[in-house]
Amino acid sequence: MKLDLLKNQWLEIVFEGRNKLYGAYELRKSNNKTTMKSLIIGAIIFSFLVSLPMLASLLPEKSDDVVLDQKITTVKLPPKEEKPKENLPPPPPPPPKVDQVKFVKPVVAKAEEVTEEPPKMEEIKEKNIGKETIKGDPDAELTVEPVGTGTAAVVEEDNNIYNTAGIEVKPDFPGGIEKFYKFVAKNYEIPEEEGLKGKVFVSFVVEKDGSLTDIKVIRDIGYGTGKEAIRVLKACPRWTPGEQNGKKVRVLYSLPINIQSPD
Repeated sequence: MKLDLLKNQWLEIVFEGRNKLYGAYELRKSNNKTTMKSLIIGAIIFSFLVSLPMLASLLPEKSDDVVLDQKITTVKLPPKEEKPKENLPPPPPPPPKVDQVKFVKPVVAKAEEVTEEPPKMEEIKEKNIGKETIKGDPDAELTVEPVGTGTAAVVEEDNNIYNTAGIEVKPDFPGGIEKFYKFVAKNYEIPEEEGLKGKVFVSFVVEKDGSLTDIKVIRDIGYGTGKEAIRVLKACPRWTPGEQNGKKVRVLYSLPINIQSPD
């Protein structure tokens, strides 16, 4: 028995006794149909591609000439605003009422070096003398510079309080800080409290006249020590004031006062 490979008889022999539900059997069984479909689809696509130039030539050509029926209207744009120019030189002054003749300072020189001769007496008669020659205008109006108000500039007084750290000339007690501590020790009345010992920190402002103001106790040790320190500082002689930029200024000063009761 001869087998025709183009038919499906050989499939039955190959898959005899095997599972025909397997995908390979179905693929081989429908192979002829799949091949024919592919050939037909390919032939249709090929024929379409070959006939494209002919189809394109049958299409009507689009005209490039377009007729415009719209009227052209002229629109006037507003004039462009020009910004005023900055840093322009001031306008020249009006011509004087009387002619002005340039004054040439006489210089002793050689004849060949003289470039400009001074004006003659007839030329400067009834005329002003200036740096250049200007033609006068008899009809020009006389202008007078406005007179000032007579009010002098007011210099504001410096009432700022400076710190001793950045002051040029620090305030000082007459005779030095050691004499200040001697003054405090002489006038300070220590409270009658056994074993009292410590420091009272005070601050005050040395005014421009050397007086002490705004006296404050930053920290004390109790028993009226801070109050007594304020009393002594109020009775303190005037200090030499501090200076900044060559002028007397107000300066904030702070220092400690040692307190120790007698044993």
